[in-house]
Amino acid sequence: MAIPSLLMRFCRLVVVVGCCGIALAGCGKKSGGQAGGQVVADVGDEVVTTQELENEFRWANVPADKQKDPDTLKKALGELVLRKYLLQQAVAAKLDREPGVLLDLLRSREQILANAALQRSAASKSPSKEDIDRYIANNPSRFSGRKLLAVEQIGFPLGPNSQSIIDANKNAKSLDEIDQQLTSAGVAHSRQMSRLDSAEIPKDFFNAMEAKKADDDVFFVRAGPNGMFFKIKSEEARPVEGEAAANLARQLLRADAFKAEAGMASVSANLEAKYEGDYAAIMSQQNDGSPEKKN
Repeated sequence: MAIPSLLMRFCRLVVVVGCCGIALAGCGKKSGGQAGGQVVADVGDEVVTTQELENEFRWANVPADKQKDPDTLKKALGELVLRKYLLQQAVAAKLDREPGVLLDLLRSREQILANAALQRSAASKSPSKEDIDRYIANNPSRFSGRKLLAVEQIGFPLGPNSQSIIDANKNAKSLDEIDQQLTSAGVAHSRQMSRLDSAEIPKDFFNAMEAKKADDDVFFVRAGPNGMFFKIKSEEARPVEGEAAANLARQLLRADAFKAEAGMASVSANLEAKYEGDYAAIMSQQNDGSPEKKN
């Protein structure tokens, strides 16, 4: 009798994760520190190496000039030591053999490798000087025309009745008017001063703000689980130019390239995938719920 495919996959999962565990354990032993760099700490049978410490700084985006700071170093090394200690506790308790933990380990491995594949693909398409110059010219709000805006805002949590609140206040000319309406409707909200960076505002929305700010309008934006009405009180020019602009444009273009690679990979993955049973019908639906047309 054939072993069900799910069971076979789980068996392969155990083998893969087991092999990874053996390899990692070998790297962590005191006798094998050479492969991971100079040993900076011992934690039972595990060691912490300079390479691992540098990797912690990379994950935390700690700049090179801050990596020798005693407080920064103490925090990073302390977290590494704690992780090594808990790793030994987990392995001793055989948690690495539990099905749920094994699945989580495989998921982490897949995510890291998938991200590495996208990063490599995006990095292979480095922007040219012409690309950088064009990007800077097409996005003035992030570069030569960058502004810091002082705004007064009213924030409130979005809920089932949020759209009616937004519609009722779309022509409001003052925050006082909105404040009164929210108070009358019993909607929890807060009012405060804040700052917005034009470089972080979508270009179309910023252009709309620029076109209407002379009319002293109130604007609305969704920010995660919250809605925000705001009014521009003042603005300050903060242009980004020269080499700083080129470096920022290069970084933003790489981020765009990463998103583009992820989008193309998603399309390719769905074209290659073969869904089974009810999942085939579900995955063949378009976003609006209607069946996808086949040629």
